[in-house]
Amino acid sequence: MRAWPRPDVPVVSGAACAPLLHDTASDRLVEVHTGDTARLYVCGITPYDATHIGHASTYLAFDTLQRMWLDAGLEVHYAQNITDVDDPLLERAAERGVDWRDLASEQIELFRADMTALRVLPPQDYVAVTEVVGPIAEAVARLEESGVGYRVDTPESEEGDDVYFDIEAAARPGVWTLGSESGYDRALMERLSAERGGDPDRVGKRDPLDPLLWRAARAGEPRWESVVGAGRPGWHIECSVIALDHLGTDVTVQGGGSDLVFPHHEMSAAHAAALSGHPLASVYSHAGMVAYQGEKMSKSLGNLVLVSELRERGIDPRAIRLAILAHHYRSDWEWTDAVLEDALDRVARWEAGLGGGASNSSAETPAPSLGPVSSAEVTASSLEVVEALRTALRNDLDTPTAIAVIDAAAASGVDDPTLLVRSIDAVLGVPLRVA
Repeated sequence: MRAWPRPDVPVVSGAACAPLLHDTASDRLVEVHTGDTARLYVCGITPYDATHIGHASTYLAFDTLQRMWLDAGLEVHYAQNITDVDDPLLERAAERGVDWRDLASEQIELFRADMTALRVLPPQDYVAVTEVVGPIAEAVARLEESGVGYRVDTPESEEGDDVYFDIEAAARPGVWTLGSESGYDRALMERLSAERGGDPDRVGKRDPLDPLLWRAARAGEPRWESVVGAGRPGWHIECSVIALDHLGTDVTVQGGGSDLVFPHHEMSAAHAAALSGHPLASVYSHAGMVAYQGEKMSKSLGNLVLVSELRERGIDPRAIRLAILAHHYRSDWEWTDAVLEDALDRVARWEAGLGGGASNSSAETPAPSLGPVSSAEVTASSLEVVEALRTALRNDLDTPTAIAVIDAAAASGVDDPTLLVRSIDAVLGVPLRVA
């Protein structure tokens, strides 16, 4: 699958090192890198109703991580999936009276355009589930042969039975155990499983939390012929197979929104451990949720703010980016008009304070004018500001503090605006045009 164009990332001289990142599994900050190459896997979209601000917030969090790795001189290998066949997509396509493949294609293209506008660094491996059904089925067959996968009677299918993952059997080698990634207790896991695509009440399962590996073909549903019978993949196994195939067994960070901690990331890690004998990742990192109109932004509620609609209104994508980065990536927060207005004002203040206030050529609308630039005496050293910027971001991607550092520098002036402007572009992904 084709990703989107890669934006230029300036190289800024000076001392830099890999960031500290919060690890959900251990609940502590850890330095994240694996040798000279950092390997990142971030769960991709199910392509309907893309791209809302919640999506953008997650991808900008891990874009910032990539930029910090690059600033530290590391190579980055990034892989991302697209869940382009799944029940929610099929249901939405049926509601709209369109072919599910057409809906997926439309929304993937929209997502590409949004990521390009927001200057998000693309994955080297951008993989649709429909491209790797064969390897996924082969992985399911291996799990079944090893006793970790098992069949559950499925009378509604004329093609065979569903295949499930035995979490008790998977835990015996000790590489993965239930709760080792999430830290959740069983009662919470059972509730979240029911809410997030699981089927804890399915008759015939060995454990209510056992996740689906392979869904046997039903009438009217997409299907593929495979070594485990006709059908399609379960949700979690896709990420396990794509991550192992493209990044190997030493994934540095598996990332996504906090709503993926359980069951998706927990079970993806379980599948990968059962397939490889190794933990899926060194660090499991999660971004907070974005609310709108008092509720978590979600497709099911329909309270979505879409990046594409903001762009159609002529909103500067840099302001959308800064509106999101003004909140720490792990925090839950609410999108409001005031959040966006503050970001639009910030773009203008930064450009004015760092060299004249001209709008960037990539912006879709000029930033509002704040009047003439103050002639106040320059009080800040650009080298010191850049170091403070790096220090903030190295501390668990603290973008609000980083933005405050630039706010102060733009207000006071700096001795080398060009250096600071290049640094802002490099680590925050916000290009500024200054005179």
